[in-house]
Amino acid sequence: MGKVISEMADENPEIEIAAGIDVRKSGKETYPVFSDISECRDISADVIVDFSAPQAVPSVLEFASERKIPAVICTTGLNEGQLSLIKKTSETVAVLRSSNMSLGINLIEKLASEAAKVLSDAGFDIEIVEKHHHRKLDAPSGTALEIADCMNSACDNRFHYVYDRSGKHEKRDPLEIGISAVRAGSIVGDHDILFAGDDEVITISHMAYSRKIFARGALSAAVFLAGKSAGYYTMADVISAGKETGK
Repeated sequence: MGKVISEMADENPEIEIAAGIDVRKSGKETYPVFSDISECRDISADVIVDFSAPQAVPSVLEFASERKIPAVICTTGLNEGQLSLIKKTSETVAVLRSSNMSLGINLIEKLASEAAKVLSDAGFDIEIVEKHHHRKLDAPSGTALEIADCMNSACDNRFHYVYDRSGKHEKRDPLEIGISAVRAGSIVGDHDILFAGDDEVITISHMAYSRKIFARGALSAAVFLAGKSAGYYTMADVISAGKETGK
């Protein structure tokens, strides 16, 4: 993702990369690259974009808070403690978090929420199937969980999530959302939301063909967040502001 973001930033006159953080430097970067964010003390920047790993997020948030630099957190697989830390940090500096930076996914969350409100009351079962490349570490994906949370919130949080039925020998609970993960090959990211009723199935699907859609969304979020006052922001705020790059 760092490489893709770098390439797309070069094409955007609004953006200049001040520095990068990567333990594996390629040597091809046109800007300084450090192995740890703490080494960036002398770097001046308007916003931080984080596509790292859960264990790195606390140090990114600490740096953002100390330097009062807004941060776009794109890392997935975060635990409850790390999510709480993001909310806490947003009290002192602007923080935008999303499990998926794609404009399409953020629209699908809205569509799925509206569908869930109507179809769950009509007795439809809800299932999410997500597919990613075999190098992805967390499962289910943060995007699948975010979609489920959006639907559940729209339905007064009456659903619970089921990730594995291998040990179950019982009828499906109508108040569950099933979430299944596939890890195979080089799949960038596919998400299907199935609403299955008697004699009909409605599917909302999103397929990512390139990591560029995530990089584009992250850069849009960075442009939006630069200069913002302290607070917790999401991609919905970016979309509402009409700051999607390429428009």
